[in-house]
Amino acid sequence: MRLRSFPIHLLLVVCGIAMVLPFFWMLTTSLKTPLEALQFPPTWIPKVFQFDNYLEVFRQIPLWRYMANTVLITFASLTGVLLTGVLAAYAFARFRFPGREILFMLFLALMMIPLPVYLVPSYMILFRLGWIDTYLAMIVPWTVNIFGIFLLRQHFKQLPQDLFDAARIDGCGRFRTLLSVVLPLSKPPLVTITVFNVIGSWNSFFWPLIVTHSDSIRPLQVGLAYFSREQSTNYTLLMAATTMAIIPLILLFFIAQKQIIQSQARTGLKE
Repeated sequence: MRLRSFPIHLLLVVCGIAMVLPFFWMLTTSLKTPLEALQFPPTWIPKVFQFDNYLEVFRQIPLWRYMANTVLITFASLTGVLLTGVLAAYAFARFRFPGREILFMLFLALMMIPLPVYLVPSYMILFRLGWIDTYLAMIVPWTVNIFGIFLLRQHFKQLPQDLFDAARIDGCGRFRTLLSVVLPLSKPPLVTITVFNVIGSWNSFFWPLIVTHSDSIRPLQVGLAYFSREQSTNYTLLMAATTMAIIPLILLFFIAQKQIIQSQARTGLKE
């Protein structure tokens, strides 16, 4: 058995190393001098670690401001996604009303529509509301996540009916049942939705680029794009800024990876 699994494990190790190498190259380049970053053949390890590159990034751009804007947008949109996702999924999973399945299928169909299709109508609506170049334009349109509704609905449908019957006998209404019974048993999908939404908001670029003009409210990715245009040949500063941008996401994934795997493994299964 060990001999049989050795090629598979070897392939996984090679693929893992291939995936880690770009991140390692980014990290080491951020610690090099500009001349060392351009030399050929390239060196993997810097001769002298230039930690001043990270300080120079903060002197070149308001990186803390960009990060603060991104955290605000991420937290606000995540709050909306969890609130609307839990309520909508609970209704689709446990309430009986005419057209429930058709409405849910229409929700899923909306996932197939790409952003460019509704970009202009969305921009016109925000323009009429006077939300262009404001935080609301980057938060409100993303407070609903159809994938999150689908994931939570599938999980809620798996919960035994006996739990809901026991809660009703104890005098719990539907909202109290949701808070006291359903949500405590829904940690894996909630963590998964949180991680995916944080990653999506943190890496959001196209939509904030369209609806923002002021440097003071730009999120991280848009700010880095302008910085990249100004420092297009200074790879050390670009890699330093990029490293600081992705470190929070890497830490978040390692913290929540167990819950993500559990949630994906259970989705779509029936008990």
